[in-house]
Order: sequence, then C-alpha cells, then structure tokens
Amino acid sequence: MELIHPRCAGIDISKRDAKVCVRIAGSGRSKAVETVTTWSSMSGQILALRDHLVAEGVTCVVMEATGDYWKPFYYLLEDAGLGLMLVNARHARSLPGRKTDVADATWLAQLGAHGLVTGSFVPPAPIRQLRDLTRTRTAITRERTREVQRLEKLLEDAGIKLSSVASETLGVSSRAMLEALIAGERDPAALAGLARGRLRAKIPALTDALTGRFTEHHAFLARVHLDLIDRHSAALEQLTERIQDLMEPFRPFHDLICTIPGISTVTADIIVAETGADMSRFPTPDHLASWAGTAPGQNESAGRVKSSRTRPGNPHLQGA
Repeated sequence: MELIHPRCAGIDISKRDAKVCVRIAGSGRSKAVETVTTWSSMSGQILALRDHLVAEGVTCVVMEATGDYWKPFYYLLEDAGLGLMLVNARHARSLPGRKTDVADATWLAQLGAHGLVTGSFVPPAPIRQLRDLTRTRTAITRERTREVQRLEKLLEDAGIKLSSVASETLGVSSRAMLEALIAGERDPAALAGLARGRLRAKIPALTDALTGRFTEHHAFLARVHLDLIDRHSAALEQLTERIQDLMEPFRPFHDLICTIPGISTVTADIIVAETGADMSRFPTPDHLASWAGTAPGQNESAGRVKSSRTRPGNPHLQGA
C-alpha cells in the first residue's frame, strides 16, 4: 500500500481528553512505530500537544468530527501548519481492514498515512463566525415560533379565537387587543374597537372571537409569552445587524444568489455561511446537492426503484 505521509498522527477525541497516536513509518523492512499518548482537552494541554507534534515532524493530523469536541483541537492546531484533516466518523469506520483490537487513534493514523480518507470542509474563521450567527438566528427564530404557538394554545384555553379572524396573532391590531386583555379589559366590543386598517371591516367577527373566559391566570401567562417573544425579536434584530456587517466581504456573491427566484435575503445569508461563498470547492453542482443532502439516493435493481431517500447532509443548508 502506498505511503503518503511517513509521519502521521491520529487523534481520537472525547470531551475530557484525546488519545493521540503518532505513526512514524519504518525504513526498509522495519515496521512503523506507533506511539499512543493521552492529552487533556484543556487549551494548555492542546498547545503542548501542538509543540509535541511539531517536534515529531508530523505532516498530517487526522481526527474524527466528534460532536463539537474536535473544535478546540482543530482551531489550536491549525496555526502550526500540520496539515489537519477532519474526517467523517462514519466514513473512517466503514473502511475495510479495521480489527477490533485497533484503537481509534491508531486506525486514524494508519488511514491518514496511506491517504485513505478525505477531509471534511472546515471553513476559515470569517465564515465560521457567520455560521455561528446564522445558526443562532435560526435557533432563536424557532424558539420565537414556539412561544407564539404557546400563546395560541393559551388563547384557545381562554376561548379567545383571535387567530380565526386576524391573519397575524402578533399584528398591530392583535397586539393591541392582547395588551388590553392583559390590562383587564374584558368587553368584546371595546376590544374589537382597537382594530386598525382593513381589520376594522371584521369588527363584528372580532367581537364574537373576543368573547371568552380570559382570566387573571391567562393574563399572567400571556404577559410571560409576549415578553419572551419580544426578547427573541430583539435578539433577532441584533443578530441580523451583526450578520450584515460580517457579510460585506461576500456581498457580491450574496446579492447574486438573491436574484435566484425563491432565495430570500435570509436564505442567502445561510448559503454564504454554510458554503463559504466559494463554489470552486465543489467539482460539480451534483456534489453541492449531495453535500447539502438534497440529492435523491439511487437504489435500483431489475428495473425497480427500491429507495430514493436522500443521504444525511448539511442540515442547516438543507433546511434553508
């Protein structure tokens, strides 16, 4: 088997520590020397590990993408120019030849030494920052939606059918009615009179919808839900402003993909953050679709399609 990296290291990472195997190929018929050591996942120990790998002359470091535990190791080791390779754990373990008595770190070092694995895409720091922001915005947006749904359930419990008449539960008119309910107003006609714009044409229907059994208990919970929704909305505004500031270097690509029908500004933000705004790393559009998890599987036998389920891909890009 061809030897690509005579001095290679494999790192098996966990939350508290990492097993590191440094593999040095032998000369002639001599066997390779594999030395396994354990290092803490604290930053000081990772920096000491970096010095150790440099002293050993390691040119390739292979590690599995284990949760988020690989990030401190990758980010601190990448400054040393060690040729880091982050591999998918499923790909590394599916390769034939692995014995049960071979430690993960040793197996990764062997795979890296012979070039049997390929590294995953790890974006540069500016793109990583954008990813953190866009993913956080998506998570908070979902939390805000859940709070709106909880508010809807609360209103149903109180017999208030506001969402059956008003298209938006948190629109200007609806919010004014909710604030009045929380403040103690219970007269349906007075509440319906708070409608604005085109919703005023539905005042009779609103009067019926606002006739219920809204109590002080419901008022307390509604206040809690509305305050949480407002906090989420404020956080989303801050995140969006920060995203726009960091998006400036990638603005030409961002504006270009916004011209594609169906891609909004928010979706374009996610595409830039997940792909790095550099399509050259994907050999073909099919590779990008597969990486995003949108390419259908191909499992056909004797003219029958058994399954076309998509493979797991980037869930953030796929969701966008």
